[in-house]
Amino acid sequence: MTHFAHRCGVHDADREEACVELAARLDAFGIERVRMGWCDAHGMLRGKTLMAKAAVRALRDGIGMVGTLMLKDTSDRTAWKVFEPDGTDDLPGFAGASNLILLPDPRSLTVLPWQSRTAWLRCQPWFMNGTPVPLDTRFQLEQALHRLASRGLGLKTGLEVEFHIYRIVDESDQLDPMQASWPGLPPEVRMIHPGYNLQSEAMIDMADEPLDIVMRTAQAMGLPLQSLEIELGPSQVEAVFDATDAMTAADQMVLFRNGVRQALRRAGYHATFMCRPPFPSIMSSGWHLHQSAFDLKTRQNVFARDSTGDTSPDDARHTLSDTGAQWLAGLLAHAPGMTPLCTSTVNGFGRFRPNALAPQSVIWGKDNRGAMLRVVGSAGDPSTRIENRVGEPAANPYLYMASQIHAGLDGLDRALAPPPACDNPYSPDLPALPTSLAGALVALLSDRVLSDGFGADFLRYFNQIKRHEIVRHEAAEDKNDFERREYFART
Repeated sequence: MTHFAHRCGVHDADREEACVELAARLDAFGIERVRMGWCDAHGMLRGKTLMAKAAVRALRDGIGMVGTLMLKDTSDRTAWKVFEPDGTDDLPGFAGASNLILLPDPRSLTVLPWQSRTAWLRCQPWFMNGTPVPLDTRFQLEQALHRLASRGLGLKTGLEVEFHIYRIVDESDQLDPMQASWPGLPPEVRMIHPGYNLQSEAMIDMADEPLDIVMRTAQAMGLPLQSLEIELGPSQVEAVFDATDAMTAADQMVLFRNGVRQALRRAGYHATFMCRPPFPSIMSSGWHLHQSAFDLKTRQNVFARDSTGDTSPDDARHTLSDTGAQWLAGLLAHAPGMTPLCTSTVNGFGRFRPNALAPQSVIWGKDNRGAMLRVVGSAGDPSTRIENRVGEPAANPYLYMASQIHAGLDGLDRALAPPPACDNPYSPDLPALPTSLAGALVALLSDRVLSDGFGADFLRYFNQIKRHEIVRHEAAEDKNDFERREYFART
């Protein structure tokens, strides 16, 4: 019998064996419900919950998904007029809110620690004719990694994610049907620690209960959590993970955000990966992406160099190999265009301000946390890497990482040379990052390398979704209320 998975060209003897093994595991674990999860353009998990037997059938036949789920802005409004004759001329296959098919990966089973007898499977959307949907952001990272692999290279990344956790004190307004709106209200919250005492031992103890939930949830899902720390801002924390290959890290970021939000909510806490929660005296949260390329055959870090030679400390080649320096130069060359893929909300651009441990200029620095790109390591250090500090924790991880690959590869292809290191990252005379999401989207659409890498159709799609968000934000009379509902309640 030919199944949908066969028509997609992904089902072979190995996948069939994985499907059989998964069915046995569901039975052995007593799993009754399986959440079929897919990551949307904003990095949020969507999906359906199937009973175990239906989930096993879906491994081969897939499960229908309304195509408009791929066309939603951050408020869940559809950014295309799908019921008008020419409303989706630029998006073939989406007219009339037609169906796509979600096909699960049988090797992605994750038993959910906060929900009894429930598991999760990662899915990919496909058109009904068995062709992949190029708008899918995970597919975009796959394509970028294929480009990198053609050079014999892979990408290793480490996650360093700041976010906020609050204790819920009242959710009556949020769940009051008389106050329902689109999008709805967040819960009323209090802080878990008062902040402004970086990595305070006392505040770790004060926040022990929610941090324990974060730790146990991450570990139970098999995520390589390395540390949990108290960040500078009130109720702000940071999670650091062991480095792994880029696709694994992106998948882990999606699972981590989704998992800790749900587990904490059940215990009476509200976690948000919004960059700047809507309260006075907060500190912005960033997502610092550590990255290095490695040789696919030897697994060696190709950014590391053996010795400094006769280079000066402000030369990138004092620390990085020629490959690493060219990659660094590529990231700098495409920094404005990649910014909306790394910081993708209106709210996130409030983070780019002086002396805030956040970047505002297109520069690199040697172990300098004010620079956009921080070079970490030294000659002879196999862990030498580049840290990109431009991202916000709400970003779609697949797009964030794919943007690094396309920009870095351009640096390699053109053998670009980076400028000297900057030791004054907040000087007003430096080339500035975009100061708004609207300006960043202009830079993205005008970047030919990123357009070639992602495809012009994908960038037009991403631009239209984000423009909807911008237009509604500009029209909002109360910008703080917009961000409370749009980001704090949902992100």
